[in-house]
Amino acid sequence: MVRLTRRTVLAGAASAAVIAAGFPLRAEDRKSVKIGYVVSKTGVNAPGAGSTTIPNYELWAADVKNAGGLKLPDGSRLPIEIIAYDDRSQTEEVVRGIERLARQDKVDFILSPWGTAFNLAVAPLMDRFGYPQLIGTSLIPDEIDVHGKWKRSFWFLGAASDYASALGSAVTAAGDATNKKVAIISVADGFGIELVKEARAKLPAAGLEIVLDKSYPIGTQDFAGLLNEVAASGADIFMALSYPPDSFAIAKQARLNAFNPKVFYTGVGTSFPIYADINEGKVEGVMSLGGIDNSRPEMQAYVERHKKLLGSAPDYWASSMIYTSLQMLQQSIERRGLDRDAVTEELATGTFETIIGSVKLTENRLTDLWLLGQWQGGKFVGVGPADRKGAMKAVIPKPAWA
Repeated sequence: MVRLTRRTVLAGAASAAVIAAGFPLRAEDRKSVKIGYVVSKTGVNAPGAGSTTIPNYELWAADVKNAGGLKLPDGSRLPIEIIAYDDRSQTEEVVRGIERLARQDKVDFILSPWGTAFNLAVAPLMDRFGYPQLIGTSLIPDEIDVHGKWKRSFWFLGAASDYASALGSAVTAAGDATNKKVAIISVADGFGIELVKEARAKLPAAGLEIVLDKSYPIGTQDFAGLLNEVAASGADIFMALSYPPDSFAIAKQARLNAFNPKVFYTGVGTSFPIYADINEGKVEGVMSLGGIDNSRPEMQAYVERHKKLLGSAPDYWASSMIYTSLQMLQQSIERRGLDRDAVTEELATGTFETIIGSVKLTENRLTDLWLLGQWQGGKFVGVGPADRKGAMKAVIPKPAWA
């Protein structure tokens, strides 16, 4: 039995009504465009979804409303009707929710869920139902030909191997600043499993030695034992491939126990503004995936709108990727209308102006992106690739927590 909470919001003209029966309708017969999504509002995935996915979906809907609705090729505009379900951080619920949006609600477009595992779980469904899948919170599994397998999937965070290689390059560039020994802990879920597999291959290729490699179950909050093992391993480089609640807890417990390796790298959540707040601002030198270039006026304007509408800044990695993907969807609809096949083709072949700059995908994936970020001077900035425009120099060794 599906136990999903539906939330329907109309964004656009104040007098817009629900689409009448007879789907699909001609554009001139429509009163709105239905946009649906299933996301983790409760459960273990809620902190991540609540910091990245949900805020950007809400911001985009507000921006569309302020623009008078989605613009169509003939110059007319239609408001969007949002239908949202809570998957409660359960795989079976996200699958059921996608089926319900497609079969019962008959939405025009479906936005992606949060996280690697859930996006992989629904990719076959999205492809079968004919919806483009804009994936801004999932790494590309290196062992899957996603472009060949799911033609309608679009990936905005790159591959797991890219991130492992970026860390290896930064440590190698630091020379004798570390002893080149790595201790890894990883969450036993899609994100952690994918990243640790690539770390095992890419870090030794960069001349690093993995001296500890342990996984932990999702939902773990006490990391004292694992951190003691890491400290005892003698590794200068600590890597936690973790979800947001884990990343927060690991930093707190590391500070409490004065555990301060020369490289301190934790996973999703480290790039959230709240990460610095939780740690009383004592995050200088902490590394993670991602980063942003905040020098762009478009990025600055996006950050300010995010703060004004939602009361907080976006995170410094996936948030801008999600909003970029929505800008691309919006521009594709403006050029090609509401035909999903045409929109999918435009996403795959078009060039788009976004908050991160001009974007054109290669085999349905974004290839020019930040792979390594670090907290420097109160901001989480991009440091890798080191030769990318706007990159800051990585600080290794990490300063003390205080």
